[in-house]
Amino acid sequence: MQPNYPKLIFAGLLSIYFLWIASDPMQGNFLDLVDLPIHETGHLLFRPFGEFMGIAGGSLFQVIMPLIFVGYFWWRQQYYSAAIVMLWVGQSILNVYVYAADAVVMQLVLTSGFTGSEGSFHDWNYLLTHVGLLDSTKTVAGIIRAVGTLTILGAAAASIFYSFVPATIEIDQ
Repeated sequence: MQPNYPKLIFAGLLSIYFLWIASDPMQGNFLDLVDLPIHETGHLLFRPFGEFMGIAGGSLFQVIMPLIFVGYFWWRQQYYSAAIVMLWVGQSILNVYVYAADAVVMQLVLTSGFTGSEGSFHDWNYLLTHVGLLDSTKTVAGIIRAVGTLTILGAAAASIFYSFVPATIEIDQ
């Protein structure tokens, strides 16, 4: 089967970029700037469901938002596009990992301009303390990182695979 070369090249380049992010999520990347306002919006959207959900809502929504786009493309049977956007889902999960991994030391500079150790509120310190897992921060963060990395690996494989598959539907213009 003949690949769609532009799609294959794009999928390959994006896969390399997102695998580079997965190799060291602590380094940060431009999508972190996209994730942040989505994260903060999640706090507002989940606030009506109580304090815990309002705080968890930031991390939840920053993963849910790109998943909505994946779902849209999947529903439209645009599997290549869904796989490409799934790379963002993996990156967003890795962004959550960075925040969760900081729950004990609280050295990340937060939106207040301060770190959690300087008195700013730290979502993941609160969440893990609330569920009694603060002592297991490394394990919880490791699981989040593994999920993010596996998501990127799966999305990379799917995007490359779907660059060999002809589009199943045509968009009416």
